[in-house]
Amino acid sequence: MQAILVYWFPVGETASLIGASPVSTGRVGQYDHFETPLGVFDHATANPDFRAEGTVNAFGFRGYGAKGMRVYDLGWQQATRGWGKGGESAMRLQMHATDPVLAESKLGSVQSKGCIRIPATLNWLLDHFGVLDADYAGATSDGNPRWVLQDDRQPVPDAGRYLVVVDSLREARAVWSPAPP
Repeated sequence: MQAILVYWFPVGETASLIGASPVSTGRVGQYDHFETPLGVFDHATANPDFRAEGTVNAFGFRGYGAKGMRVYDLGWQQATRGWGKGGESAMRLQMHATDPVLAESKLGSVQSKGCIRIPATLNWLLDHFGVLDADYAGATSDGNPRWVLQDDRQPVPDAGRYLVVVDSLREARAVWSPAPP
């Protein structure tokens, strides 16, 4: 099962589950594919986000999703290589939408080269409400505008900045997470 759980952690209060969505992480067995690293990752302006151009590769695949989708950059991370003799290498960890026609229906299973693929609807929600933008908001309030932030956004108060990646080691799918087609 591949899923993202979005929690709200108000300072000094109990965490609340906001919602869940299917995702895809690293599919090993092919060259240049990594196991998605586990840990706590800081979403900071030191690794600037960017927007998808919506272009297709030689296979007709839009790896970052439709034009305008935000690509969350979590920096260079050590990860296990999923090819050859394995071992550790640095990979650029990103969280982003995926091809809306060819890959979004496959979310919920391992599919990526090591990044975290999310549905376009979740990408929009995180972007529009600035859920992970605490560092970006701080940089903007200091007079350093961030071009990646859209003018019509409605940021939540006390936005977060950390993405936590875990492996529950569950064998069975959760009831709320139907298998992809």
